[in-house]
Amino acid sequence: MQAFLIATGLVALAEIGDKTQLLAFMLAARFKRPWPIVLGIFVATVVNHALAGALGGWLTSVIGPTALRWGLGLSFIAMAGWMLIPDKLDEDDAPKPGHGVFVTTVIAFFLAEMGDKTQIATVALAARFPLDFIGVVAGTTAGMMLANVPAVLVGDKLAHKLPVKLVHAVAAVIFAVLGVVTLVAGGALLG
Repeated sequence: MQAFLIATGLVALAEIGDKTQLLAFMLAARFKRPWPIVLGIFVATVVNHALAGALGGWLTSVIGPTALRWGLGLSFIAMAGWMLIPDKLDEDDAPKPGHGVFVTTVIAFFLAEMGDKTQIATVALAARFPLDFIGVVAGTTAGMMLANVPAVLVGDKLAHKLPVKLVHAVAAVIFAVLGVVTLVAGGALLG
């Protein structure tokens, strides 16, 4: 349950103002069909984060505990810094029409999430909680949905009212604390 709650909270905060949330706004404005978009985001996130979680789990089997501890601790601290850099949606990330709303959303969201903050966070969280793959993937998916479903349903009305800098600062602090705790507590936290 701890892995689920931490993953949900971190990813929900990290996703605010993230390029995939900006993509959710764009999809909602372009297609005006929220439920196929929400379902597409869910499918893309589950697949993407399951793969990221599997990578995180695999890393725990090939990296020794000391290197893993340092790698995770420094990764969480790096994520804290990355949270403070605003995201923007590139033209390459814009959805290409022609496949229907659901398929367009799945493809665009899956590709936009590749190498994104929340995907990297999923890898790190899965390595941090190697015995709770389901909790991590379910939590990161829940966090994505918490941030993106309102973006799809309410759209631009919500985007301009969120204190994005404050939300990112809170997420950065949480990532930094998780990194420091991982470094200080060492192997006691892993697993």
